[in-house]
Amino acid sequence: MIQACFHLAGDQIIVEVSGTNVMFLKSGEGLSPIDGLKLSYEGVIKQFPDLKDKDDWRKIAISRFKEHIKDLPSETTRIKYIIEDLIQHNYVCKYIQRQGNRPVNPEVFCN
Repeated sequence: MIQACFHLAGDQIIVEVSGTNVMFLKSGEGLSPIDGLKLSYEGVIKQFPDLKDKDDWRKIAISRFKEHIKDLPSETTRIKYIIEDLIQHNYVCKYIQRQGNRPVNPEVFCN
């Protein structure tokens, strides 16, 4: 299990990767899978332009995320993918923690 802690506009978000399972914890809310997250239509369309005219864009985007996560070979590559993606959306990764060990700086972990 690997956890990454992010900050965005005063909110703290923790992403937990355990095998192919990805869970999100936002300050003030509970732990939830990607199905429980609020997705920005604009953000989804930016990532997947082909979903622009689809009514079920949210469901398809979640399905694509889950499939992509399953295709990645390890927890480390999965968390690195999530870090890279969230940084593009102005999230700041503060630390990464593996198996409950001491948190490390994301630059140390990702290099």
